Amino acid sequence: TAAVCQRGTPVRCGQAIRLTHLGTGRNLHSHRFTSPLSGNQEVSAFGEAGEGDYLDDWTVVCSGTYWVRDDEVRFQHTSTDVFLSVTGEQYGRPIHGQKEVHGMAASSQNNYWKVMEGIFMQPGEAFQTEQYHAEL
Repeated sequence: TAAVCQRGTPVRCGQAIRLTHLGTGRNLHSHRFTSPLSGNQEVSAFGEAGEGDYLDDWTVVCSGTYWVRDDEVRFQHTSTDVFLSVTGEQYGRPIHGQKEVHGMAASSQNNYWKVMEGIFMQPGEAFQTEQYHAEL
């Protein structure tokens, strides 16, 4: 079982994470099923109260050591290697105009993500100390 990330803990590039929807407690999940609109790989919500399975794991793909707020980032599904993507297909129902989120095998402009809203937390003192010390 994965540890819950404490608020303000930096996320490393290459780290496997789970993205949980706060309202429903379900995780961003994917598996080898075809998405209904684009024909790419389906991405759905899974689990209860943040608990799920290995198909909820996504690797943070970014440059540098940590995911930085203003930088673009990709999320690659750890089990199937697809990139979390949006290409513009929209549902008519159940939520009119909602865009389909899916997995794509190739990296492209359709699978870059950027933080647009939220609370920026300054890294803790332990993180700041880590930047200035190297292992001998």
